[in-house]
Amino acid sequence: MPGEFLPQAEENSQEGRPNHDGAGHRARLRERLLKGGAEALADYEVLEYLLFAGMRQGDTKPVAKTLLKHFGSLAAVLNADPGALMQVKGVGKTSAAALKSVALAARRMARSEVREKPLLGSWQALLDYLSIDMAHLTVERVRVLYLDTRNRLIDDHHVGDGSIDEATIHPREVIRRAMDVGASALILVHNHPSGNAEPSRADIQITQKIAEAGRLLGITVHDHVIVGREGHVSLKAKGLI
Repeated sequence: MPGEFLPQAEENSQEGRPNHDGAGHRARLRERLLKGGAEALADYEVLEYLLFAGMRQGDTKPVAKTLLKHFGSLAAVLNADPGALMQVKGVGKTSAAALKSVALAARRMARSEVREKPLLGSWQALLDYLSIDMAHLTVERVRVLYLDTRNRLIDDHHVGDGSIDEATIHPREVIRRAMDVGASALILVHNHPSGNAEPSRADIQITQKIAEAGRLLGITVHDHVIVGREGHVSLKAKGLI
């Protein structure tokens, strides 16, 4: 609708609006959140509660529902750029910061789970971390996770952004870095901004080149994981490594 998505200078100005049940509604949400477990609140109610930090008075439900409609999902809202969030009427700097802090906390929690355990023994934790960190990126990003002899993460290397080919990721450079950091194995990771995680021909070819280069120097390529909004794909599980 015209005028629906406009920058807001201050989101906590609610003068002249109906009181909307005020503190009572917020107290009920708080009690449901504290007592009801993970599924106590619907996605829009989670956003409602987070928006309380930036909107001290008034009804946050319309803003929460507008955010979900505009971005498509709770995860997409939390991973949105702050500037994009503030284009939605009712969202200012304080609310955008509150939403981004949740995304940051989720990444930190997932990353700590990954760093504290051997990756091959905590595969789901790795997938959760990669999904939180990469599934909603709007550019294609290539990373290499370097592992020690116990398969613990010793280096999470951001190789670059762009389509995965030898212009972005050089097999010799990947293996050279493994030797520089003392890694005995690695996992390739990249995302597909389209959402579909199925591997392309280029994905398969570059993976096989890196795996072959690694074999010559005793560096194992455990897997290449492609992350998308619709899920993930393991090239090893598909028999492509």
